[in-house]
Amino acid sequence: MSGKSFGFSGFKLKSAASSDSSKLPAQSNLSRPAYGGTSFSMKHSTEQDYFDSDEGEDKSGSKPYQPASDSDPSEQSDDDPLDSFMASVEKKAQQDLEKMGKKAESKKTTKGTRDDIENEDDQESYFRWLEENPNAGVPQADEDDQDIEYDQDGNIIVPEKKKFIDPLPPIDHSQIDYEKFDKNFYHEHEEIKALDQKQVDELRKKLDIRVTGASIAKPVCSFAHFNFDELLMKQIRKSEFTAPTPIQAQAVPIALSGRDIIGIAKTGSGKTDAYLWPALTHIMNQKELQPQDGPIVLILAPTRELVQQIYTEAKKFSKVYNIACACAYGGGSLYEQTLACQQGVELLVTTPGRLIDLIRKKGTNLKRVTFLVLDEADRMFDMGFEPQVTSIAGHVRPDRQVLLFSATFKKKIEKLARHVLVDPVRIIQGELGEANEDITQIIKVFNEGAQKWTWLNSKLVEFTSRGKVLIFVTQKANSAELAKNLEQQMFKVGLLHGDMHQDDRNKVINDFKKTPDIHILVATDVAARGLDIPAIKTVVNYDVARDIDTHIHRIGRTGRAGEKGAAYTLITGKDKEFCPLLVRNLEETDQEVPRQLLDIAEQVPWFKSQRNKNFKSTSSAKMNFKQRERPGLGLSSSATKNKSCGSIRPSSVSAGPGTNRAAALKQAFANQFKSSFVNASQNLIMSCAVPNSVKYQKRQSAEQNDDKKKKSRWAD
Repeated sequence: MSGKSFGFSGFKLKSAASSDSSKLPAQSNLSRPAYGGTSFSMKHSTEQDYFDSDEGEDKSGSKPYQPASDSDPSEQSDDDPLDSFMASVEKKAQQDLEKMGKKAESKKTTKGTRDDIENEDDQESYFRWLEENPNAGVPQADEDDQDIEYDQDGNIIVPEKKKFIDPLPPIDHSQIDYEKFDKNFYHEHEEIKALDQKQVDELRKKLDIRVTGASIAKPVCSFAHFNFDELLMKQIRKSEFTAPTPIQAQAVPIALSGRDIIGIAKTGSGKTDAYLWPALTHIMNQKELQPQDGPIVLILAPTRELVQQIYTEAKKFSKVYNIACACAYGGGSLYEQTLACQQGVELLVTTPGRLIDLIRKKGTNLKRVTFLVLDEADRMFDMGFEPQVTSIAGHVRPDRQVLLFSATFKKKIEKLARHVLVDPVRIIQGELGEANEDITQIIKVFNEGAQKWTWLNSKLVEFTSRGKVLIFVTQKANSAELAKNLEQQMFKVGLLHGDMHQDDRNKVINDFKKTPDIHILVATDVAARGLDIPAIKTVVNYDVARDIDTHIHRIGRTGRAGEKGAAYTLITGKDKEFCPLLVRNLEETDQEVPRQLLDIAEQVPWFKSQRNKNFKSTSSAKMNFKQRERPGLGLSSSATKNKSCGSIRPSSVSAGPGTNRAAALKQAFANQFKSSFVNASQNLIMSCAVPNSVKYQKRQSAEQNDDKKKKSRWAD
């Protein structure tokens, strides 16, 4: 070898190079035709980096020419497009490799975890979506209520989508200081007062009405018997009414007495005027409104059409007293309705939803409401207004007077009546009664619980001879003990309570229905609802029910399918809290109330105070309206008698604001209806309802002139 080796160090550059070129590392002395001058820079620090680099690899020796830095730029060619494309591809590939490396590192950190547990499943993602979208699924409706459509029978077609209005929040009435008010303004006419109970029953029978409750006012059959003042009577004459409708004849005296009413009557029965006339009398006997006061009379109706109809009727009669009326309903201008209420309204007719809107927008309040009317309550409930109506009633002072009218008396209406009304009188016109006349309730009062077992043991043979016997016990342990004692007396008994499996319950019920040997079933309240066995002839409430609703469902297990039945309730002294409710139930269904039961019930303070409440009419002096000067309502002090009505009329009506209205009304009431209403009583009462046995004193003038007897009481 002549000093040359086969290594890379044996090759040398032929081009002229500076002294710095000899200092390059031996492993980097490759054939580089592009290297020239002293501008050479190393790209790879080690040999391994050189071979690992894709860019430095040149297997074919076709490395592109790179001119020297001192060469002529004009001689340099542009970049090759292919090289530029390949460079971009390599750059993209390098980025993808970096991303893959990061994913690999993240997988290493999550090693040993359960994706099916840690990751969000379908249910979790659905709940998260609901939280992020709280209004999802809520139908979007316009600000105004939707139009109500009716079918061919006139029934309401409930819209599929409607705006839901949140009920009003509850309030604590104990924190509010309410002023006292009067609500008994009825002065019974002498002719009505002369009727005995038999004649009253015959009159109600001819009017086709039934009433239940305590201290019920007698019905009338002439407008003169209402003892309205002449202004209202004149407006009634203008309306061309001849005689009160049956619902008016009974409801108006009761409403004027300040009692709560449940009126069951069809549309068109005259019930609107039956509550409007007492409402106007109620308003005129209350303190006048102050700024920011709400209405005195509140009338709720289900639809805007009915609201407008009631409002029109109210305006016709309220204008004689200059009473401010307003109506509010969905579809009307909320701004205008709010403005009207803020100006002072004594009588407000509205739908439940719009009333809640007005209250929330501070358009009105219910602090002054003392007379509440729920018209067509069944339709309001059918339209879904039950929570709204209940919340509105909860915002009215507890001692208000409530009149509820409905075409039917469904369970929801009954539930509302029990929570809203206090000791109501139920008036039923026609065949809409809900009381089951086939059930006879019998109350047995004992000094101690042991006497109940003795009585039951002595009566079971008699009861089982009539049919099946259902015995109700409050607690499960007591029911098992009673059933065991009855089995020891050689009775075959079925037992039913809440801890039994459903299959066992069904077996017991089927055996009680179909097996003739089992005549007695001892059950808790689990069997009070839905148990339809016509063979049950006797129900025994061995323990009293927890509430009156449960009691009603208990006794309803007998007297089914037109069959007669008896319900026995066993009472002891420890059941005194339930006795007032039982007394009311017996009175509402025309059942006998034992004196012993009434004595126990009167031991409850709240019942005793209500029971002793004076339902008698106020004196004639108290019937006068309070001093409330209203423009245009003046009466002259002199009044002429009306021969047909026995009442007075205003000789002149002045429009001046300084009229002494109170004095005029006092004079009017002093002279009003002084006669015995010969024409009204003999012609109207005798012809329509009152039995012939009722005797009336004739006026001297009527005896002298028989033609006056036939003259209409409305004749001028």
